[in-house]
Amino acid sequence: MTNFDSVWHVWLQDNIQRGCTPESMLVAMEGAGIDLSVAKAQLTQALTQNSQASHAYPAQGFTVPLGPDHEPSSNSDYEYDAVPVASGHRIDLGDHTVTVAMRCEKPQVIVFNNVLSFDECDQLIERSRDKMKRSTTVNPVTGEHDVIDRRTSDGTYFDRCENEFITRIDVRVSKLMGWPVTHGEGLQILHYNLGGEYKPHFDYFPPNEAGSTKHMSVGGQRVSTMVVYLND
Repeated sequence: MTNFDSVWHVWLQDNIQRGCTPESMLVAMEGAGIDLSVAKAQLTQALTQNSQASHAYPAQGFTVPLGPDHEPSSNSDYEYDAVPVASGHRIDLGDHTVTVAMRCEKPQVIVFNNVLSFDECDQLIERSRDKMKRSTTVNPVTGEHDVIDRRTSDGTYFDRCENEFITRIDVRVSKLMGWPVTHGEGLQILHYNLGGEYKPHFDYFPPNEAGSTKHMSVGGQRVSTMVVYLND
């Protein structure tokens, strides 16, 4: 495919802003059927037009990892850990059964149904309602919690196993994710108003940032995230 329409131009700009590498974008474009030479030319032009991305990834001189058939390899240097979540479409947690709607191996993404009951969702909302404050992010230099424009939700936390109700949920999540309760963070409850957002970001603590040290020294690195929707 040689046609590179406006949708692809927008896609390029979005992924450049997110910090995706040129190599990963080329892999995605060729995987979608775009001729490699066209993909390279369009990517070079987009990087040149984006001054911030051009500084991070020079428009000229980037390389494309090639497999044995001279095609871009797909994250060949990335090593995936074994998925700790039980296999199958139904996961019996003892007092609760969760169903699996979808599994993806690379990247490791699993969509669950019935993690919480409707009543448990309602309870979490009510227990959080009077505690909500503007959400913060970790300052990459100081490690302090800052309010920033990129994140406009309100939120609150529950300490791990702080009462019987929260303990039940913490233990369930631990069993489902195959990870000890002691290695998990307390539940974080978020509320987004109309138009609220958290712009694209990573959940791990970048080890090269001084601000990460403060958090990794207490709880260690984040290795996975579970997101549960409490209402529509």
